[in-house]
Amino acid sequence: MVQCERVTPALPVGDLPAAVAFYTTRLGFRPGFLWGEPPTFAGVDLGTTRLFFSLGAPKPGCAIYFTVDDADALYVYHCAQGVEVLEPIGDREYGIRDYEVRDLNGYTLGFGHVLHGQGARLEIERVDVPVRLEKRLAALIADLAAHKRMSLASLLEETLLHTLDGVEPHTPADLRAIEALKRQHGIDYDTHASYRFVERGDSEAG
Repeated sequence: MVQCERVTPALPVGDLPAAVAFYTTRLGFRPGFLWGEPPTFAGVDLGTTRLFFSLGAPKPGCAIYFTVDDADALYVYHCAQGVEVLEPIGDREYGIRDYEVRDLNGYTLGFGHVLHGQGARLEIERVDVPVRLEKRLAALIADLAAHKRMSLASLLEETLLHTLDGVEPHTPADLRAIEALKRQHGIDYDTHASYRFVERGDSEAG
């Protein structure tokens, strides 16, 4: 069985520089390349996904869907750039929060992120766990829970479940927010600092 490493859509467009400019200045893609003199082929990037353009007659009706880390932030950006919105952002029954826009050649572009709270409810019993946390870390966790619109208990459960499976619990957007919160709360110690934590009272007693 052949394994596919990447799918790269290619769209025919009538004006390559105009297409590249639209995608990079209004849709938030990064410039990739222009090939030929004059250009007949081009590419732009969104995260790890690349999109190709070839010189030719546009074919409106084609649609491309992009799974992103934060559809809400991208939606706000697209609206601010005056991009034509075909379908406003919203939570869908298929477990995605997404929206659709139209580019300058008439192509439909969808952007969305996964809603992890979908699926059958799991009935559980919660217990109180006596725990003491480093003060600045506790403040960061509370702010992070608010950022992710979760309760503190749900955030800790999510982080623990992901960690036990060796999976990163936070999206790139979450990680950017965490870096800002670390600066805000003055967290200047490293990942392994907990091994060296000593409470002030214990330190003075020693």
